[in-house]
Amino acid sequence: MFSSKITPLSDRDDRFQEIHRERVSERVAQELTRLIVNGKLAPGERLPGERQLADRMGVSRVSVRAALQQLKARGFLSAVQGGGTRVVGMAEELDSGLISLLQADQRNLNDLAEMRAHLEVWAARRAAQNASENQVREIEEAYRSMADSARAPRHKAEDDLHFHLAIARASGSAVYQHLMSVLGDTLEKMFSFHRYALYATPEDDARFLDHHRRIAEAIRARDQDAAANAMAEHLDSILRRYRQASGEDPEVDRAAVGRQA
Repeated sequence: MFSSKITPLSDRDDRFQEIHRERVSERVAQELTRLIVNGKLAPGERLPGERQLADRMGVSRVSVRAALQQLKARGFLSAVQGGGTRVVGMAEELDSGLISLLQADQRNLNDLAEMRAHLEVWAARRAAQNASENQVREIEEAYRSMADSARAPRHKAEDDLHFHLAIARASGSAVYQHLMSVLGDTLEKMFSFHRYALYATPEDDARFLDHHRRIAEAIRARDQDAAANAMAEHLDSILRRYRQASGEDPEVDRAAVGRQA
C-alpha cells in the first residue's frame, strides 16, 4: 500500500535554480535590440554617448555600459575607433568574398545586378509606402548631391550609393537595411564600375540622373507603382549594358571589372 505522505524536495535539488530579478541593464539591452531589429537604429549608425543614452532612457550610466557590453558580446554593436559605439551591419568576410567573385568573372557581376533588380524594385515600392518626411528629404538630398556638378565626377559612385542606401532606410525593413549593409563595400565597387567604366560619358551621367530623379519624385508622391517602375527601368538599363558589353568584348570588360572591383 502506497504512503500518502508527501516527501519534501531536497534543498540541494539541482533541477531548480533561483529566479533572479531582471536587471536594469538587461532591460536597456532589450530596448536597444528592439530598436536595431525594427530598423530604428540602422546598420553603421553611431549611438549617442553613454551619458546621453542614460539621460534619454532614465537609467544610470552603469546600466547603459553593461547593456552595451552585452550587445557587443552578442555581435549587435562594435566599438568605434576613438570612442563610441556603432550598430554592426557588415560581414567583412562575406563582403571580401563577393568582391573576389566579381573580380574573377563578370557573369557574377551580372548575377548581382539581377538580384538587385528584384530587391531594389521591392524596396522602392516599400519606400513610397513607408518613408517618413525626413527620409523622403534624405533621398532628395542624395539626389541633389548627384546633380551637383561641382561634386562630379569625383563623387559619382559615392553619391549613387548614398541614394540607394537612403531608399533602404526609407523602406522601413530592418532585414533589407542589414542586407544592404552586408553588401556595402561590394556595392561601392559595383557602383564605381558603373560610373567610371560602364557608364562613363556625360550622356550616361544625364541618363542616370534622370532615372534617380524619377525614382525620388515617385517616392515623394507616394506612388508605389511609379517608384517600382522607375527603379526597374534603371536596373534593367544596367543589365542591358552588361550584356552588350559582354557580347562586344568580354575580355576588355572583365579586365575593367578587375580594376574597379
